[in-house]
Amino acid sequence: MKASELRGRNPGDLRQELHGLRRQLFDLRFQWQAEENPDMSQACKLRRDIARILTVLREVELASAGAERPEAQEPAFGQNQRASG
Repeated sequence: MKASELRGRNPGDLRQELHGLRRQLFDLRFQWQAEENPDMSQACKLRRDIARILTVLREVELASAGAERPEAQEPAFGQNQRASG
């Protein structure tokens, strides 16, 4: 799944997808502990998909917060003004 595909979906659907992927990862880890020899490359793919969904959800959160208060942005790290001394 690509991030561009995820950006077109609503946050509720993304949260449901996130829950399903976390459940799949849990089940895969459980199989591994039970020594059923699952495909652990699938775990890597699941973690990446989870990270993509979390990133898109955060982008949506920041976009909605920015729409509410555009003047409340803080300067980037290291760009604040320092007193000369």
